[in-house]
Amino acid sequence: MDRFIYQNPTKLIFGQGQVQEQLVEQLKPFGQKVLLVYGGGSIKRNGLYDEVISLLKAHNFFISELEGVEPNPRLSSVRRGVEICKEKDIDVILAVGGGSVIDCTKAIAAGAKYDGDAWDLVTKKETPKDALPFGTILTLAATGSEMNAGSVITNWETHEKYGWGSPLVFPKFSILDPENTLSVPKDHTIYGIVDMMTHVLEQYFHVQENTPLQERMCEAVLHTVIEAGPELVNNLDDVERRETVLYSGTIALNGTLQMGTRGDWASHNIEHAVSAVYDIPHAGGLAILFPQWMRHHLNQGEDKLVQLATRVWGVDPEGKSSQQIAEEGIQKLEEFWTSLGAPSRLADYDIDDSQLDVIADKAMINGEFGNFNKLNKDDVLAILKASL
Repeated sequence: MDRFIYQNPTKLIFGQGQVQEQLVEQLKPFGQKVLLVYGGGSIKRNGLYDEVISLLKAHNFFISELEGVEPNPRLSSVRRGVEICKEKDIDVILAVGGGSVIDCTKAIAAGAKYDGDAWDLVTKKETPKDALPFGTILTLAATGSEMNAGSVITNWETHEKYGWGSPLVFPKFSILDPENTLSVPKDHTIYGIVDMMTHVLEQYFHVQENTPLQERMCEAVLHTVIEAGPELVNNLDDVERRETVLYSGTIALNGTLQMGTRGDWASHNIEHAVSAVYDIPHAGGLAILFPQWMRHHLNQGEDKLVQLATRVWGVDPEGKSSQQIAEEGIQKLEEFWTSLGAPSRLADYDIDDSQLDVIADKAMINGEFGNFNKLNKDDVLAILKASL
């Protein structure tokens, strides 16, 4: 494995009742002027908004609000949040929602301490030098953004979508109460399961050697989600399955699985390009693209694909070639996601071949990419065409 240094400064506060018990105590050290950031209003429907507002008002916090953060958070929302922070002299930000809300908050936190446009930070034209502190109350098991320093922002005016990150934008704390995910509808629950599984798989496909523990940990998370996911989708009120999936999503992308390795992340890069053009759900795109990325690497990544097929999907290798074993594993992954209700073709989102070249160019903006195997434009186009 590679040499590494691991540090995760986010305080993870997990379990039922933790918002009431911990929120005020965690916010107080940072100041009294709070920007509350949230999405389309689900926290108002399920009562979490009223709970948070009551707690903050009871302890004399001064509250500003940014609502309406999009599922693929947009630069326009980041800019509005930065403006509020500067106008109101905000001390601390509280993100209440899923990964999109938290991603947006990270960009706001850094942008509030930057004199230029926050897009400079997302495009890595400039590096953040400071950021406002922020905490999160997670309402959706999916991205792992509650315990990492990564963020993805879309500039809808230019149809660009990029991932970025900084050690300055780790959440100071994240409160995860599985009861706050009970109101998540079926489709978003499915997308969350797909998203966290792809995060694990991106890290599983690496070229570093002597990483048996990292690979076994990845496999353990996958086994856990494969077992709990269907039970949850069939019973959305199952708080124990909610708890299991919620914790799995955090472990999937808080740095634990990638110590000493460098995951691939090519499928994520391609999906960002797709949803920059078509604004489809991120995990829906990944459910379509990731199996095709795997097939594209049947020759270059056969050993790892075989390992995944046999260890995770229980493929019987007897009498089969390595390619047959690998392909059977890919099929089982596809079947699992479609059995949950995830899409399997770009056509499911009414996407045809008319914009594939545009998408490929956006994916190639920084040149060849992928750490497991490098992709060029022809590779990207082949994966996109196979996904139609």
